[in-house]
Amino acid sequence: MSTTERIHQRLIRRDAEAEQALPEAVRRNVPRNSLRLVLANALQSSGDQTINASTVLPWLFHVLGVPPALTGVLVPIRESGSMLPQALLTPLILRVRRRKHVFVAGALVQSASVAVIAGTAALGHGLSAGVVIIVALAVFSLGRCLCSISSKDVQGRTVPKGERGQINGLATTASGFVAITLGLGVRSVGGGDVEASQLAWLLAAGALLWTLVAAVYITIREPADDSDAPALHGTDDEPNWFVQTFSMLRRDKAFRTFVTVRSFLLVSALSPPFIVLLSVRSGTEGLGGLGGFILASGVAALLGGRIFGRLADRSSKRLMAGGAALASMIIIVLVLAVTVLDIADGSLLAYVLFVGSYFLLTLTHTGVRVGRKTYIVDMADGDQRTTYVAVSNSAMGLVLLVVGALSSALATLGIIWALLFLAALGLLGVVASARLPEVSRG
Repeated sequence: MSTTERIHQRLIRRDAEAEQALPEAVRRNVPRNSLRLVLANALQSSGDQTINASTVLPWLFHVLGVPPALTGVLVPIRESGSMLPQALLTPLILRVRRRKHVFVAGALVQSASVAVIAGTAALGHGLSAGVVIIVALAVFSLGRCLCSISSKDVQGRTVPKGERGQINGLATTASGFVAITLGLGVRSVGGGDVEASQLAWLLAAGALLWTLVAAVYITIREPADDSDAPALHGTDDEPNWFVQTFSMLRRDKAFRTFVTVRSFLLVSALSPPFIVLLSVRSGTEGLGGLGGFILASGVAALLGGRIFGRLADRSSKRLMAGGAALASMIIIVLVLAVTVLDIADGSLLAYVLFVGSYFLLTLTHTGVRVGRKTYIVDMADGDQRTTYVAVSNSAMGLVLLVVGALSSALATLGIIWALLFLAALGLLGVVASARLPEVSRG
């Protein structure tokens, strides 16, 4: 047994039956490819921590004196920008025989974009710096779009069912270490005293991480796609990609149900920022407050990645539903505690309550993300998998804008109302998930 095989056997619980179903050329490269996917995904998740649109970039905007109005567009551009173009780009990607090259191109685009943001952090100031960063973030999202479409397909071609969730979980665990390190750094420096030059170095490290992602991913041994039937692009006599996208959602019941359930799963993705805002308005921010939330996020990823990876391989459907249910219950308990205890004095109890709730929500979101990614890889094969990923992400880009707008509007009436709205979505997701077919090996 080679060193690679020994490491693979220690990290990942193998499914011999599923591996035997793979072509021999693919089967013999499973240990090598699995470890490279873990490393590339871990580097990618670490890079995400350095350009987090909910934490790092808002700090940077504050330090550079960017008008507050621009801060509000960071998260929508980061998230929707990486999802909306996917159905449009899929026809081009399906023409590439080895999808790893698409991923590598996307990683290099992200590296260049983060480098531009780092340079702006070091040299820029005010409105002009904010505009440059927004444009660079939009380009970054396009690169992330390419990676998102291609990564599921590469994993589906090179790793058997029963092992894919563990790869996602290990990468999430690694990103937890990075978040903990970043959180400790923020606490040691002090949230209000972080200088632009320090953030520039952090972003430069992120650019380097994305370059390393591309270097690792190019070494994956992916079988070529010999399919002559690309999806989602019409000829002169066929519907275009937009028509085919919604046609797929209308005709494919299982896929439509998945997209619906995924829309409800936004409860764990959109509620944490409202908890941070509620904490600040309760007077618990302090110099180390933000660092505490980042630490909570890192610990959640560290604990949840490995556990949820194996649970996803058993039943990604149940993991998604369970995560949504827990997230909704956490929000409801927090709202009741804030309402009954009338916490608004910046006390230690309030800080522990908010950070603890943030930690639990981030932990459940880790499970939801791992389950969602594993489910869509397992539910289809070949080009259909690529199409599923693209269509679902494009649809989610629109849903994210709508749900984000609704929750933000409700937040003007009171943050608690926005949280209760998201909790209700999560409970609807639990009900809707009952209609999802089981695609995991169990």
